[in-house]
Amino acid sequence: MKFALAQLNFHVGHFEGNLRKMKEAIDEAAGAAADLIIFPELAVPAYPPRDFLEFGDFIERCDQSIAELARYSGEKGLAVIVGSPERNPVPEGKDLYNSAWFLEGGEVREVVRKALLPTYDVFDEYRYFEPSREFRIIRFKGKRIALTICEDLWNIGNENPLYTINPMEELMKQEPEIMINIAASPFAHGHTAERKNVLRDNVKAYGIPLIYVNHSGAQTELLFDGGSMLINDAAKIVDELPYFEECIRYHQWDDCFEAANPMESDREQLWDKNAVVYKGLIEGIRNYFFKLGFREAILGLSGGIDSALTLVLAVEALGASNVHAILMPSMFSSEGSVSDARCLAGNVCCEHRVIPITDVYHAYLDVLKPHFEDRPFDVTEENLQARIRANYLMALSNKFGYILLNTSNKSELAVGYGTLYGDMAGGLSVIGDLYKTEVYDMARWINREKEIIPRSIIEKVPSAELRPGQSDQDTLPPYDLLDQVLHAYIEREKGPEEIVAMGFERELVARVLSMVNRNEYKRYQFAPVLRVSPKAFGMGRRMPIVAKYLS
Repeated sequence: MKFALAQLNFHVGHFEGNLRKMKEAIDEAAGAAADLIIFPELAVPAYPPRDFLEFGDFIERCDQSIAELARYSGEKGLAVIVGSPERNPVPEGKDLYNSAWFLEGGEVREVVRKALLPTYDVFDEYRYFEPSREFRIIRFKGKRIALTICEDLWNIGNENPLYTINPMEELMKQEPEIMINIAASPFAHGHTAERKNVLRDNVKAYGIPLIYVNHSGAQTELLFDGGSMLINDAAKIVDELPYFEECIRYHQWDDCFEAANPMESDREQLWDKNAVVYKGLIEGIRNYFFKLGFREAILGLSGGIDSALTLVLAVEALGASNVHAILMPSMFSSEGSVSDARCLAGNVCCEHRVIPITDVYHAYLDVLKPHFEDRPFDVTEENLQARIRANYLMALSNKFGYILLNTSNKSELAVGYGTLYGDMAGGLSVIGDLYKTEVYDMARWINREKEIIPRSIIEKVPSAELRPGQSDQDTLPPYDLLDQVLHAYIEREKGPEEIVAMGFERELVARVLSMVNRNEYKRYQFAPVLRVSPKAFGMGRRMPIVAKYLS
């Protein structure tokens, strides 16, 4: 038996496009004399469809796609495994199952339903789907196959299991010869290694090989890295598909049991963190724009490290001719910042314009002066500058059809070091899941062979330049210290006493955690953040705005 792993980039709700892509893959697989092609979890509507699953018409179009795939693959003479919602035929429980459809001979031969429905971090599957309580293998060309869906393999080797049942334990009672797992497993740095360990643990536990097929591409803030693979019965990776790329790969049944010279690639160990995150962010930007039908981006280029990194990423993703950098100096902007911004724009061959804000800023102050009642300069005047810049950027965005890229980093978002309707404006947050120290690390990595981001941008003291002599450290702890506390609180979900026990001063911990909680209201109004960590701001971190905890 010859089978194909179809690691493809689908588009949520684009039924015609998704169906066309699968038909093209079926054509290719048929031409390669494959017997079976395997698509990822919920490939028909793409993942995650979220509340579209509550629309009857949406599910009807999923059903129509399944019927057409069955017909088309039957004509081409090969079988298909593909993920799509299935209506629950009984009135009790949720209206849908998350199912894997097995199509053969022009019809639906079997439907396997997902049993373990994740509800943590970015996942909310129990909101829509009924968990399966039936477990049966499928048979194809005399082979016994345990077909599972993503999370169904993740309840193994855990001292504190999240679920009360293990689907593979149930399926092993029917003596399958191989596992097939179709998945929609989002990217986060470090998660690829964890995923491999889980998949290998299943092979070691049950002694049968595994075919794993994941999505590639991005859907709004979620990045899907692919990394589909074939693991033989000795728990060795025989083949691993590329990361953040579409790919169709073919194998024979015997490859699943071939122990000689397996390809043990472990790509994530070969890539450093900056390399894989960089590639993921590029994919995230590109998919966000193209799936929305946009081509051009605009951003404010300040001469600081955050906007510098955002520009480099945008140019790599969209092309220099499609990125527009706007320099908006005020009376507080240093000449070095302006020259650094110009130098960077030249290095990446990006168009840039200079639109000073000083005259408009003074005009605002003149209008507001009678209403400010002679109160001294404070954060009000600082925020006013940021909001003027946002107005400039949004005006150009509206006039020319650009998407405004936000340049805030995770450290700033965490502690509220940003201005609503000012530097927090934008349609997409590119580096909002990178702490400030990670921004510097990636900038140095980008410059590893050639100076692209001017060294002076990396070495200068970080400053918003909204008043004379301003430095970020006037109001924030040093970033190398701040980011450690933030990581402990946000990613590791440690409480204040636990963080103090890690060696941090109590006053520092109280101050930082209070800033994080007090500024939740700002993050509620922020752009989608490309997720590259296990705990990004946005859909995976749900906090109340008016909570009193540590505020």
